[in-house]
Amino acid sequence: METEAIATALSRWADLTPDKPAVVTRHGSIGYAALEARIGRVARALHRGGLDPGDRVAVCAPNRVELVELLFACSRLGVMLVVVNNRLTAHEIAVQFDDCRPTLVLADAAFADTIREATAGDFDDLDRFIETAHSATGPGGETIGGSGAPDAGVLLVYTSGTTGRPKGAVLTNRSLLYTARNGIEHEGFDQASVTVSVLPMFHVGGLNVQLLPTLLAGGTVILEERFDPARLVDLLVLHRPSHLLLVPAAMQAVLDRAATADLGIGEVMGSLGALNCGSSIVPVELIDRFASNGVPVVQVYGATETGPTAIVLAYENADRVGSCGTPAAHTELRILLPSGDEAEPGQVGELLVRGPNLFVRYWENPEATASAFLDGWYRTGDLGYVDRDGFTYVTGRTKELIISGGENIYPAEVEQCIERHPGVVAAAVLGTPDPRWGETPVAVVIAADDGGATEADLTSWTRTHLAGYKQPTRWVFVDSMPRTSLGKVQKHHLRELLDSHRG
Repeated sequence: METEAIATALSRWADLTPDKPAVVTRHGSIGYAALEARIGRVARALHRGGLDPGDRVAVCAPNRVELVELLFACSRLGVMLVVVNNRLTAHEIAVQFDDCRPTLVLADAAFADTIREATAGDFDDLDRFIETAHSATGPGGETIGGSGAPDAGVLLVYTSGTTGRPKGAVLTNRSLLYTARNGIEHEGFDQASVTVSVLPMFHVGGLNVQLLPTLLAGGTVILEERFDPARLVDLLVLHRPSHLLLVPAAMQAVLDRAATADLGIGEVMGSLGALNCGSSIVPVELIDRFASNGVPVVQVYGATETGPTAIVLAYENADRVGSCGTPAAHTELRILLPSGDEAEPGQVGELLVRGPNLFVRYWENPEATASAFLDGWYRTGDLGYVDRDGFTYVTGRTKELIISGGENIYPAEVEQCIERHPGVVAAAVLGTPDPRWGETPVAVVIAADDGGATEADLTSWTRTHLAGYKQPTRWVFVDSMPRTSLGKVQKHHLRELLDSHRG
């Protein structure tokens, strides 16, 4: 792969292995030559629809091969694809659309009502768009080939910040290609690789850790619309894949399903070189349950802004339980102490990474972009250390990010939502350990004296305004909150308060 555009890297397999299955879904198999042609037709449809380089096309759908077609078509045109998190409410989606102002919005029928509300009806049906693209004949019916510039933005992925304002991370052709290269060199993807892909493609983890590297290496992707543990177990037994990526909550669900079906997890996953996992710190006990049954577990560390593949634990080092490994092939790592000095082995500091896989900017947010980097190094906000053998361990987060079932939750966003309720004076949100999801949000609330909000009021309110995974699982009502002299809530003291209210 000498090119620096993902579309060109894929095209070579249409020439070398035209009939080999590239993507397999419940609806059938699509070979590399057929996928290449479909991508070209979608690119033509986007171009004839008036999209120019730098424009944005948004799509809300479950995992579908059409998302693959759109991604590569955008790569050819220099257009940016915004894959909408289909778990968000219409209000949350509207905020993102107000920021990125997509030229074209496409929606799967299952999410049409939500997108209709978010856009005031200004969107197109995804199936109708795709059908029109693939059925066009006559003048102008040719496909569009080629590829966009290496530095052209291709993927715009939203990640909320600690301020609660969503930020769009721009990943270029080069960013995606080097993320894929990191994955290929980490997991050894090649033409023989078979990857079962069940994590949502609206996250960079679901799209870029295994799906994209598999296609660029000439392998086969078994693409499922959504994660279902029973269906996944069946697929693993049927296809005997070589690669699989799960988040901790999904790992636990698969263990439970295998036990229900009276199958050993080693029997189910025996074809894997190792089970890859990521998105949050993975409990050692969970890793041990797989490893003790002959399924080694390795981790991939990163963030939306890193593609995400930045630090990886090699298969041969799976016995380093708890470590996320060493820097990926095309990524560098440094750890800084609060003083700004480089950390020595064993010293905890902030993880900073650098490499061509990184995002290039936040969409129309130069201030956030500038604060995210230090002399070209991306500040992850995560704390960790490197041991004397060079292996990285993540110990916590400097930012207040909550990761629940693989989904990122930023307390500021939830707090702002709660505080918009007229019966609330103030709110603070913290993460609390959860055996199933890893973490869930807990809200500490000061209610108004007159007509103050109740737990039932706020549960109903957040259900209307927030995605399900962002909704607090506990509500604690207090008369006051511990604050600094500048009025900032002291959340470390709130944790003590939560303990006193537990049970």
